[in-house]
Amino acid sequence: MKMFYAYTLLVLLSLSACGQQDQPVTDAEGIILASADVTQNGGSKKSKQTYEVNKTEAEWKRILTPAQYHVLREKGTETAFSGKYNDHKEEGVYTCAACKNELFSSDTKFDSGTGWPSFFKPISSKNVREITDRSMGMVRTEVVCGRCGGHLGHVFDDGPKPTGLRYCLNSAALGFKKGN
Repeated sequence: MKMFYAYTLLVLLSLSACGQQDQPVTDAEGIILASADVTQNGGSKKSKQTYEVNKTEAEWKRILTPAQYHVLREKGTETAFSGKYNDHKEEGVYTCAACKNELFSSDTKFDSGTGWPSFFKPISSKNVREITDRSMGMVRTEVVCGRCGGHLGHVFDDGPKPTGLRYCLNSAALGFKKGN
């Protein structure tokens, strides 16, 4: 009987350990330091994507801040509510921080309450690419810059009208050009 209780206790402890989620480790700028690899096509090797702007990782490290490099090149994620564009209200155009590609208009920005800048439509579908992301035990749609391939964030189907989409982006991946 003691063996039964010991075995039951062992099973319960094992199951409870599986249900625990690790808390992300962040740096001083609120960037999550651990990121997962993204695969495409049902978990197979990544498809070779080609982009207009091509640089070596050493070149990207020279021109981007550490936070920008981590998000754009290593697919990192900022801590919610930490990015400079989350509550940004100026009129203008949000650009890729790496290559200055025009991505989203302030006219399509909305407060999603998630803690990340959110938009319901890109300026042009050619300016962003959507890639199936099977990391972290779920299937999501990653959004990358259409010109340089930098990771911007993810798109979800719970946004407002007229598109019903929510492009949830990292401030570190963005720049901003004021409107006239």
